[in-house]
Amino acid sequence: MSEKKKFNIEYEIKSSPRILYSFLNEPNGLTQWFADDVSVRDQVYTFTWDGEQQMAKLIAIKENKLVKFRWMDDDPTYYFEMEIIQDELTSDVALSITDFATDDTMGERRLIWDNQIKYLISTLGA
Repeated sequence: MSEKKKFNIEYEIKSSPRILYSFLNEPNGLTQWFADDVSVRDQVYTFTWDGEQQMAKLIAIKENKLVKFRWMDDDPTYYFEMEIIQDELTSDVALSITDFATDDTMGERRLIWDNQIKYLISTLGA
């Protein structure tokens, strides 16, 4: 299995950090753009896509700022993080995604995020 590399993508999102945050950490918010179904119990989120479940543990959280998950079936050094960045001068809001992928899957992972975030932006009406 080839080594996964960390990558980061940033998206400009016209939304308040508070509203955006609810879409990043609340099951009903995540269900609207990230997965078909999301449930949470004891900091473990179960994401369902096309009937397939994947579980991720919430490993870091900062209100209105950041959520960080680790896939339960993956190497513990890998995670995915969604961080809300707000420019102090312009108040512009961006969503920064940190994830890991192998060289072979990097393009695909980025495309998945691009599509998910487009969906998030349309859901927010931003």
